[in-house]
Amino acid sequence: MIDNQPPSQPESAQLKPCRWWRSRRILLALVCSSLVYVLLGLGLFYYARSKTGGPPGKPRRAPPPCLSPDCLKAAARLSAAADPFAQPCDYFLASCRAEGPAAATRGRQRGEELAQGKAGLDERAPGNERRGGVVNLDKVTDGQPNAETLPDRLADKQTALLQVLRDILESPDRPSSANSAEQKVRRFYRSCMDTGTIEKAGPQPALKLIEKLGGWAVSGKWNRTDFNVILSLLMKEYATFPFFSVYVGKNPNDSDSSGHRKYIQIDQPEFHIPVEWDSKKQKSTVNVPTVLQLLSFHLQLLVLLGVPSSSTNLHTGMFLQLMSELTLAASPLTHRLQQQLLYQRMTLKELQAAAPDIDWLGCLRATFHPIPVNQSDVVLLHNLPYIIHMSKTISKWQRNPEMTGSGPLHTFMILSLLHKVIPALNSEFAEIQRNLSVGLGDRLDVIPHWKKCILETEKGFDTVLTALLKERVGEKEAEEFIENIYSSLKSRLSMLKWRDEELHSSILNRVGSLTPRLSINKEILSQEKIDQQYSEVAVSEDDYFSNYLQTLSLQQKRRTKLFSQTTALDILSLTPSFSSEEINVPLGMFVPPAFHPSYPRAVNYGILGTLMAKEILYLLLPDIQSLSEAPKKVSDCVWAHYLHLTKSARRTDPPPLTPAQQQAIWVQHTALHVALQAYEQSLLKYHGDTSLSSLSYTHLFLASFAQNNCNSDPVKERLPFEPFFLVTVICMNSDLCPQPMTCSHNSHKGFLQKC
Repeated sequence: MIDNQPPSQPESAQLKPCRWWRSRRILLALVCSSLVYVLLGLGLFYYARSKTGGPPGKPRRAPPPCLSPDCLKAAARLSAAADPFAQPCDYFLASCRAEGPAAATRGRQRGEELAQGKAGLDERAPGNERRGGVVNLDKVTDGQPNAETLPDRLADKQTALLQVLRDILESPDRPSSANSAEQKVRRFYRSCMDTGTIEKAGPQPALKLIEKLGGWAVSGKWNRTDFNVILSLLMKEYATFPFFSVYVGKNPNDSDSSGHRKYIQIDQPEFHIPVEWDSKKQKSTVNVPTVLQLLSFHLQLLVLLGVPSSSTNLHTGMFLQLMSELTLAASPLTHRLQQQLLYQRMTLKELQAAAPDIDWLGCLRATFHPIPVNQSDVVLLHNLPYIIHMSKTISKWQRNPEMTGSGPLHTFMILSLLHKVIPALNSEFAEIQRNLSVGLGDRLDVIPHWKKCILETEKGFDTVLTALLKERVGEKEAEEFIENIYSSLKSRLSMLKWRDEELHSSILNRVGSLTPRLSINKEILSQEKIDQQYSEVAVSEDDYFSNYLQTLSLQQKRRTKLFSQTTALDILSLTPSFSSEEINVPLGMFVPPAFHPSYPRAVNYGILGTLMAKEILYLLLPDIQSLSEAPKKVSDCVWAHYLHLTKSARRTDPPPLTPAQQQAIWVQHTALHVALQAYEQSLLKYHGDTSLSSLSYTHLFLASFAQNNCNSDPVKERLPFEPFFLVTVICMNSDLCPQPMTCSHNSHKGFLQKC
């Protein structure tokens, strides 16, 4: 990274009004537009210095020149973006989405939104998520990102990560064995992108799969396979759980001594139909319109599979009847919490006696092979009444002589599997799935085909993609970056006033005991182990459906590995998380445009530094307002500044800050200070002359922060103003900025309270 220790600055001069800014607008615009040349020139300067040597007696590591494509892209973005310091009195009022001439009025619009209580009041609570679907845009975008849907400037953080993974998979193949895991993951991705071959295959892949499982009574060809044999096969090979779900995890009720133990956990399944809870009757129900939507879907599905119309109504009707019976004993999480139905301990022998129509030992041994499973093993149940009801329902349907030849239980399992594999079939199947989602009122996420293929690739080849991403990320630079941010954060928290001294010591001891680490298991990610892990996986570029089925098996094997792994690496994770005495910082945070080893330090700390500090603060102190008065004091101070400066832009006063907004202001304010301090500390490690003043570096840091906060940011959604206003407050109280800020149209004289 390419900047050095700044020289010390003189004390700030007396504050000048915004009039000073406007008279020098041209000069500041030139400064902003020339950032790209500054970055490039600074890189060349260091490159030359690395050849000729620096001043004697000053040890220095010469950073790489800003000549990489990623660094040049960052420079171009900063150069094209509005300079927040060119019109500081208007910029912080602006909406990030406004462009060009609209910027002149966006401040007034922001003020009107505040007065009406519309801005930053979206407090999203966990548990309010809706079921979502995906609309594929293959025919609209031809596999390319839609510029209007996913503009680079506003791309969310996950899209940025997926784009990096796309670049990796679409880059030219490196010399390696055809059986290497890297070649297999590339072939899988290419087979997914080959929509022409998928379209030509039609329903044949699904029909061959049904035949492999013994056929089904729907087509008149069924060899009456054993119920528990097919159920075990679906669970093991296709990660499909028609009647109940199974996963691996800890028991939060365990004592510290056994807190790391992993258990098989059994829960009600994910039904293909929305289930409504009747709180008065304490019972689940499904409404008629929903059943009709599901009926229409399955009738269309059977037609696409070539099933004679004479048998579609019968088998679809039995499927819906069986599903409706099963849902009667399902219940929402809130009810199960109240009834203490979660984490009920039972041995497999006890479970077999309670729900005898499932071969629990056989199914679980198949699912978790080669992990040994015995009747004395303890499992955790999350809805035992449902499990008992499910077993009785299966028994009733198995013993009904009128249904002996129609195989309703087998048909139910096959249809459950078909739901699982529809993403690997052609567009006709995708269309009826989309229609079902629309009919059920689901939110549909519109994504291009390349993004869908990256997500499908990750499900089976996450370990391979993590290793490839690790090569792209500057591992050494990332680890140093994490250390600097956390050190600065600890320093900042040590200065915070807590509600009592005992609490102060307890929190600081806890923060000090945690070690932040880049989330990489170096042993798992060795090339030899990865190739061995995927040695039995055969991937063909011409058969996406078969490839997809193998990823289902790989997903189940991933669950099995959770018994031995201390941490489950998630390549798509974008937020830090706890793991024992560590804070795991995911690799996915260290991708452009948030971070790159070739970026100037000011850009990395201005963007990712503030983001990482925010995420860690929320992780460590989710209930900060009960621990300290700082959030209220800081937010009240900042809010007072804002109300004073926006007086002329508002018609009426906005509503008071909510607790969530107070916390968001404090977190963002603290994170900005943490990142700036970490950035300044990082400069102390690099000595030598520089062609930029510290003022230019700080300008670059703050400009990067401003541009990044115009991207998707959950914290920003709770802020009652644009995040750059916090920079305005900091600049009003320090000499960090190109010129101390005041605004002539709302004189700040006598109001300079330090926040």
